[in-house]
Amino acid sequence: MTPFWNVVVITLIVANIAGCLWLLIWTARPTPGEVTEGAETGHVWDDDLREYNNPLPRWWRNLFVITIVFAAVYLALYPGLGNQPGRLGWTSAGEHDQRAAVTLAQRHALYQAFDGRDIAELRADPKAVALGGKLFQTNCAGCHGVDARGAKGFPNLGDRDWLYGGSAEQVYASITQGRGGQMPSFFGTIDEPTLQSLVAYVRDLHQGQHEAMEYAAGAKKFSGTCAACHGAEGHGNTMLGAPNLSDDTWLHGGSAATIRETILYGRKSQMPSFGAVLGETERRLLSSYVLSLSEPQP
Repeated sequence: MTPFWNVVVITLIVANIAGCLWLLIWTARPTPGEVTEGAETGHVWDDDLREYNNPLPRWWRNLFVITIVFAAVYLALYPGLGNQPGRLGWTSAGEHDQRAAVTLAQRHALYQAFDGRDIAELRADPKAVALGGKLFQTNCAGCHGVDARGAKGFPNLGDRDWLYGGSAEQVYASITQGRGGQMPSFFGTIDEPTLQSLVAYVRDLHQGQHEAMEYAAGAKKFSGTCAACHGAEGHGNTMLGAPNLSDDTWLHGGSAATIRETILYGRKSQMPSFGAVLGETERRLLSSYVLSLSEPQP
């Protein structure tokens, strides 16, 4: 806070407190020509509701005094008058840092028992997997769901269909580095008959229906354009995160309308990086839990 605003804040606070005190004293003193205490003021509502000139109850007036005294004491002990720190030296930032230090110490103690253990070893430890599940609920359930079954555009982690690979190292890399998927748009670069054929070809690729005339134009377009990422047989590419199109697992939906939308307008997805959010041990624990969703207990 600049010196100017420091003075402005102090002035406003002191003026408010002084104004409350002055108002309390002024209203407690009789003024010339005032109606005698206890007498009617002449104001009547609803025929029988009359106003009398009675002072505030003493307990009420004392309560006003106590609040003024409390405000003065509080401002002397705690920061409130501009840049003045207060005699106790308390700050919200200091309290935050103190609580953060306690939380970090507790986290360190919690995860210390699992330091230095590889993912395969953690995967075989039920306590480690359970702790990884808690990390999942805190950091991952918002996208993948509390049951890790995913949603449209968010992969199901309970099956064995992996965009970037399902080994311990690959899952750990996804959590640490994050992932960015990009399906380009083909809007304006493909004619309608070819588009319809390509949609049918991709939709039925997992059934092995490649020979019918309905798929001829789509198969040609696929081999000339789409195979660069998805492979000649549509098995995908874990290096690029290109989905396997030869199974019946769909990230954005497998209906003809959805596939058409994907081809025309493309898709873009982003898996955030947790390298700066979670420690190495935490990421290994989380990896062990994710692997446990699709792999039987060793």
